[in-house]
Amino acid sequence: MNEQSKVRTRPAAIALTPAAEARIAELMGRAPDGAIGVKLSTPRRGCSGLAYSVDYVAEEQKFDEKIVTPGGTFYVDGGSILYLVGSTMDWVEDDFAAGFTFANPNAKGACGCGESFTV
Repeated sequence: MNEQSKVRTRPAAIALTPAAEARIAELMGRAPDGAIGVKLSTPRRGCSGLAYSVDYVAEEQKFDEKIVTPGGTFYVDGGSILYLVGSTMDWVEDDFAAGFTFANPNAKGACGCGESFTV
């Protein structure tokens, strides 16, 4: 009897909207030499504890989540994944500001300015 094992694709820790993917493509279009993608992390800062940070990355880290998008590779910091699972990242522009926004079901609170969040 020949049984084939089924491999289930694991969903990405974070979903990217088309606008976020387009912004990643723009960033990669003007990336510094040596950049292999952009990376989302959640460093400790702000009055609520954790903040979202998106930066260029030059080297893949062992525990980072890798998400391949049409415009470039997006990484999620391995130490931040638990705070971000199930989140959606978007890019929003209006007359006054532009930036990545996050719908994070793990966030239990945020500071008044939106700079940081708690889990």
